[in-house]
Amino acid sequence: MNWKQYQNELIVLITFLLLIIALTYKNVKVSWAIENSHTITSSLNELKEIIELKKRWADKATTKRVDKLQNIVSSSKLKWNKKSKKLTATYIDINSRELNKVVTTLLNIAVQIEKLEIKQTGITYRVDLKCKW
Repeated sequence: MNWKQYQNELIVLITFLLLIIALTYKNVKVSWAIENSHTITSSLNELKEIIELKKRWADKATTKRVDKLQNIVSSSKLKWNKKSKKLTATYIDINSRELNKVVTTLLNIAVQIEKLEIKQTGITYRVDLKCKW
């Protein structure tokens, strides 16, 4: 076979292959850069959220808000143990109204809930709660 006869076609074919390889490489790099940008953006948003939570947890008013959980029900229905910035509380034999008030108050406070267990026994409830801030 005479290569000289098909020299121009070979050059066009090799050029076309190089063009396809370059285009594929460019598309991969662009998609990688976009994905990397999204990853960095989400990491920054998480970092901002963590900084905001640390500010809220360092707030002295948070401890006062947590103390409001103690006054929702009578002391005979409550076992309360608060050490520094950790709370362990058990509400025993509370009704649905008191349960809703405890849960709503808890969710409106900037605390990290480690354990929230609600058990129903008849028409009363038992709530085991562990949180920190």
